Formats: sequence, C-alpha cells, structure tokens
Amino acid sequence: MQKSNSPLAKILAEVVFWVTIIFLSLFPYPQGALAEEEDLAKGKALYEKHCAVCHGPEGKGDGYTLLDPPPADLTSEVIQKKSYDELWHEVHDGIPDTAMGMWKVALSDAEITMVLAYVRTLAQ
Repeated sequence: MQKSNSPLAKILAEVVFWVTIIFLSLFPYPQGALAEEEDLAKGKALYEKHCAVCHGPEGKGDGYTLLDPPPADLTSEVIQKKSYDELWHEVHDGIPDTAMGMWKVALSDAEITMVLAYVRTLAQ
C-alpha cells in the first residue's frame, strides 16, 4: 500500500492526533480497561494490606463487622455498577458518615487505581 502525501491525508492525521489527545485528557484513569497482571497482583497485595480488614478477604463486607454502617460488600451489584470515577473518588476522599476514610493519605493515585482494578475482579 502506498503512503499518501496529500494535504487531506495530513489534515486527517492531525485531526486523529488531536482527538486522541483530547480523549486521553478527559479520561485520565483506565476506564474499566483490563489491568495488566502485574498491576492486578499489586492491587491484590494492597487490598489485602489495607482493605481486607474491613471489607473481608473476598470483598464481601465481612471483615470488621462492628462498624455502623457496616463495610460495603464490594462484590455487590450496587458497588460493581458504580463508575470507575465514582469509586476512585470514594477511595481517595472517603465517604462521609461512614468508616471509609480518605485513602489519599496512605495510597498514591496509582495505587488506588491498582486496588480498584483488583476490586473489579472480586465479583467475577
């Protein structure tokens, strides 16, 4: 196949480039994309270290049960249907009037992303 040097091809290439840049700037986090196995392994390790104590080893909300309200069942349809962005902000900033604190003080943005990639696998 011969490469086109026409002005129209150059304009189309430029448009595709800028549309891609704009799209990536609007969606800075992996929106439900499959995380690489390494990230899932790191997410699982972080989950086991920081989250399992309340949410339980399988995410069913059966860890520390004396909290009021109780920890969320991360495998539930309600949680799994939440957008990635909503979950990310709940982990990052905490949830008012619950024991879910702000994890931005203990986890980096990348670590929160890895934990959420792992949490998405819990209902499977």
